[in-house]
Amino acid sequence: MANILIADDHPVVLLGIKTYLEQKGHCIVTACNNGIEAYNQILAKQPSIALLDISMPGMTGLEILKKLSEIKTRTKVVLITLQNELSVFNYAKGLGVSGFLLKEFAMNEMEKCLEEVQKGNTYFSPQLEDSLYLNQSTEAVDLSSLTFAEKKILKMIADQKSSKEIAALLFISEKTVETHRSHIMKKLDIPSGKNALLKWAIENAK
Repeated sequence: MANILIADDHPVVLLGIKTYLEQKGHCIVTACNNGIEAYNQILAKQPSIALLDISMPGMTGLEILKKLSEIKTRTKVVLITLQNELSVFNYAKGLGVSGFLLKEFAMNEMEKCLEEVQKGNTYFSPQLEDSLYLNQSTEAVDLSSLTFAEKKILKMIADQKSSKEIAALLFISEKTVETHRSHIMKKLDIPSGKNALLKWAIENAK
């Protein structure tokens, strides 16, 4: 069984995961409620697997993963997240993440994930593919030139939200949204025209 570090800033979730894994016979080396503590404990205790919430105070799971990839630690990272955005998933894969679980399915898939990771394999939640806002057909469209913010706005445009609605949701000005829209059209070589970006987004970025 694996030596595992768990980190989640929600006490109930943290306790639930710890109890579940201990019942399965795993050794929990420590349970942390913030990213800085988790990172320091990983360095100190070198667990075989670090099971990290992607969003935590101090340091996020992604920030921890990035730092660990830079120092080439032996600890394998599994991220648990509510986020199902392709850019986040691809970023984590690029940093060498060993597992990626959606929170709503995590308890059902955790044991299988840990088994695969211990074998040296990767495990990504099967539901992840269906829940990513960019489907498989869209992956043929090269969005690598877009920033994280531009991809987020593109998704909202595909959901037929107005610039005013997007501005309110992202806590930015309408002018900033319009600037992003202009940059998106230029980067994706979308011809100017009434509702041109909306039509493209609906067809390619649902």
